[in-house]
Amino acid sequence: MTNEEILLRLGVATLAGVLLGLDRELRGIAAGIRTHALVALSSALITVSAMMIHEDFTRQGHSGVDPLRVVQGLAQAVGFVAAGAIFFAKGTVHNLTSAANIWLAAAVGIVAGAGQTVLVVAGVGIGIAVLTVVRVLEKAIPGTTKSDD
Repeated sequence: MTNEEILLRLGVATLAGVLLGLDRELRGIAAGIRTHALVALSSALITVSAMMIHEDFTRQGHSGVDPLRVVQGLAQAVGFVAAGAIFFAKGTVHNLTSAANIWLAAAVGIVAGAGQTVLVVAGVGIGIAVLTVVRVLEKAIPGTTKSDD
């Protein structure tokens, strides 16, 4: 993997995180642009590192190094971060959408780190559609009283 390819993957992940965090930022929610960008960037960093380690070990004749274990570890770690963002107060649950959005930022970072640009574009596009278009549709449903999160 070239230095340019590494920088491109990290840049794509960070930009995707910025785009996903924009909705949260505009709504005044703590997990905004910087949080999502950093989650996506860190996921990409770890994924790129795992792929480079795998490449190095394979070149040296070592087998058994599995970069997918890194993805598994990331999934668990981000699950804890997202769960920590959720809280219950005054009879209602808060920050579920923010937690899900953080999870999506991590997934986008993983696929950006793996160089799967089509998945990054699709994930960010669909994610933004869910955050914006679906919000408008929810408001049109009679009898719904959902919070802004």
